[in-house]
Amino acid sequence: MPEVTIPNNWIPRPDQRGLWDYLEGGGKRAVEVAHRRYGKDDIALHYTATAALQRVGNYWHMLPQQNQCRKAIWQAINPRTGLRRIDEAFPPAIRKGKANETEMLIHLVNGSIWQVTGSDAYNALVGSPPIGIVFSEYALSDPRSWAYLSPILEENGGWAAFISTSRGNNHLKQIYDYA
Repeated sequence: MPEVTIPNNWIPRPDQRGLWDYLEGGGKRAVEVAHRRYGKDDIALHYTATAALQRVGNYWHMLPQQNQCRKAIWQAINPRTGLRRIDEAFPPAIRKGKANETEMLIHLVNGSIWQVTGSDAYNALVGSPPIGIVFSEYALSDPRSWAYLSPILEENGGWAAFISTSRGNNHLKQIYDYA
């Protein structure tokens, strides 16, 4: 992939470089299990913004439940900058028009679409095949969502990132061990 610079001055911290470098290097299935406040969603948001500018398509940031999306991602404010996290990752310079507040969706200038959704609503996500999916807090997500969506990514050469805090011996641990 060609290098993309987004006008937001964000760079991964040294402890985040492994995940960032893997994704930027073309990694298709990333698993990051890390402690709270590590910045898992920040890495995922910023990487998705760069990927969406390089390949036109649909990109989803999925939380375990649809009702968590607005508070955890869409309206979340970075305490260090005072800015909404989505405004940092997807600054106005790369957007086409205003963000769709109702659907928690952003159109990018190149035609890509980024949206926040819940993995509990995976059956309703038909008709717009994603190229990139972030499963945030995957340990709490419905593992059937990955079973449902993985063939789509396989067919279109897309990528998935599973980011989460550890929650014991569950489907996250299984995918982590496999990775």
